[in-house]
Amino acid sequence: MSESLDSGPPPPAPTTALRQRLAELRGPAAQPHPLDARALAALAANPGCKRRALLDGAGVDKAALASALGSPAAFGQSQFAFMRGNAFEAKVKADGGKELTRLIGVDTPAEVRVPELSAAGPEGRAARTALALREATAAKAWTLLDHPMLALEVAGSPAYLEPDAVVVHPDGTWTVVEIKSFPMIDASADAAKVGAAARQAAVYVLALERVASVTDGARVAHSVLLVCPKDFSNLPTASVVDVRKQLSVTRRQLARLTRIEDIAAALPEGTTFDVERPAEELTAAVESVSAAYAPECLAACELAFHCRDRARGAGAVEALGRGVRGELGGLTTIGDVLAAARGTAGDPDDPAVAALRRAAALRAEALEAAGCR
Repeated sequence: MSESLDSGPPPPAPTTALRQRLAELRGPAAQPHPLDARALAALAANPGCKRRALLDGAGVDKAALASALGSPAAFGQSQFAFMRGNAFEAKVKADGGKELTRLIGVDTPAEVRVPELSAAGPEGRAARTALALREATAAKAWTLLDHPMLALEVAGSPAYLEPDAVVVHPDGTWTVVEIKSFPMIDASADAAKVGAAARQAAVYVLALERVASVTDGARVAHSVLLVCPKDFSNLPTASVVDVRKQLSVTRRQLARLTRIEDIAAALPEGTTFDVERPAEELTAAVESVSAAYAPECLAACELAFHCRDRARGAGAVEALGRGVRGELGGLTTIGDVLAAARGTAGDPDDPAVAALRRAAALRAEALEAAGCR
């Protein structure tokens, strides 16, 4: 997997047997749900979750699945925010990309080439994008690719990604452009939103590197151009964001993902995530794939509420957060933690057990001093 992330050729299509197996997992009438960069960044942030890797790789609609399981999540962008984002992007790209060319430092829009990228299907669009990138690099001219299609192999299955834009510089540098509708006030924006945009853009940079590796004279910039509304107006402004850290993390985490066919092969015969099946059957199917729940999943995965309920029901310490889980070592349940703190279980030589008992003793002293016991 790690070699495929850095190689140039397009990601291989799944074998016929794998495609058939993934179709069975989705259900006979379900169309594959596309895996976008936002979801891919979330998947890379939690590579130990085989459940999400399989569901995303198979193209299962996790929102519909969560509803069928009885744990729907108010997840995703609001319709208003979606419309606002589209309107701002249209403004940035209006008049032949006049505003965008200004932001990249070109005064005359006529100097910027805008190739046609339409083709049949995501595979065709990805091939057309790769050709346009090679032609632009060879021409040594400013080129703007509007909504190009990029391909990336994820756990043995191809994912097709669509950045807002990619700019090809005359020197052969390729720069990802991310257009967001959150404001940039006094030349700075909300750190959490910028971080999310950087993680998403890092996925696009990683996919671009595949094409650049087989294109003479091409180099992918490890900084992206973030375009946002300026202050409280609708005037576009831009900031260069370094994504080298996010790129390194994403590359490493994607390389850790177990291949989808290996996860699917371990499932019981007849397992399916078809949302038309009874809730009990769907629950059994979902539970047959291991998950790696953490509270951070609530902001990144449609199945997070279902997984949280299961983690809480099992008393798993993962429900307390990754940081707490790491500190507790071999104590895997809340019951184990409480027993260790009370001194009724656990190895006294275990640093986690010793720390819990010390904390319990300090709590008891504080309560006694306050007259609470």
